[in-house]
Amino acid sequence: MNLFGKKQRPGWLCLNLHADRIDLSHVLVEGKQRPEVLLCESFRKEGSDVDTLRRLRKELNLDRYQCTTLLKSNEYQMLTVDAPNVPAAEAKNAVRWSIKDMIDYPVETAVVDAVRVPGAENAGRAAQMLAVAARNEVIAAAIQPFNDADIDLEVVDVPELAQRNMATLFEQQGRGLAMLCFDDGGALLTFTSGGELYQARRIEVSLRDFVPGADETERYDRIALELQRSLDHFDRQFRSVSVSRLVISQVPDADRLAEYLGANLTVPVSLLDLGQVVDFPGVPELRDPLRQSQCLQMIGAALREGAAI
Repeated sequence: MNLFGKKQRPGWLCLNLHADRIDLSHVLVEGKQRPEVLLCESFRKEGSDVDTLRRLRKELNLDRYQCTTLLKSNEYQMLTVDAPNVPAAEAKNAVRWSIKDMIDYPVETAVVDAVRVPGAENAGRAAQMLAVAARNEVIAAAIQPFNDADIDLEVVDVPELAQRNMATLFEQQGRGLAMLCFDDGGALLTFTSGGELYQARRIEVSLRDFVPGADETERYDRIALELQRSLDHFDRQFRSVSVSRLVISQVPDADRLAEYLGANLTVPVSLLDLGQVVDFPGVPELRDPLRQSQCLQMIGAALREGAAI
């Protein structure tokens, strides 16, 4: 029994550092019929990352949370490799050597993790894994501000897996889901089924690129072309997984984009509405569709269940 320690708040808190602000979101999953976003805010930096984190730690009692953060897209690589023929407990270490010729730095200086891609062996192909590799110094730099601010960072995650967590809430049982989410850094397309990530790729269009009321036909056409190519590739790779629909996050004039994509793709298209799957009674700003888009991956990262491994 811990008589004197601080009581830890349930759920996960994701903190993301940006050039001018720190975003954070606290989500509670366990014991809820639907996940509940308890906190989702952006705080303007005052001083350095460490100065701002220290201030937030004191103001929000951040030392009482299980904390995670997300790497930025240019800080790691996600690679598809054949699953090594070794016991599960040894798979991640074996994957490290599978990727040594796929990265441009010594694998001995990399942090490597991997998740299994289900279903490849059922299609007559070798089982696959998605490996995430990042330089040791990149991970150390991501963790350092939190350490200096006395915030215990338990997990460093990547946007693809955070988006998988979000996509799982929108899946139809036994069907695959394509999800395209825009934020200020670009667009991320994921394919999931049964709560597992099958494929992910980035499309070079950000939330900032859309101009309300502008003629976006050229941009829409480019997005549609990239999406159809990705849908066709996924269908060839995973014929046993039928994609039921594409869900896209909000952008300016999102209805127009959804209508355009629906008319030019081979799957139904719908707009992502966080209120369909998550409760946020104490965070009214998430009723704003564009605010949802800015926060989706952060909320997805905080949708982890259970304690850190």
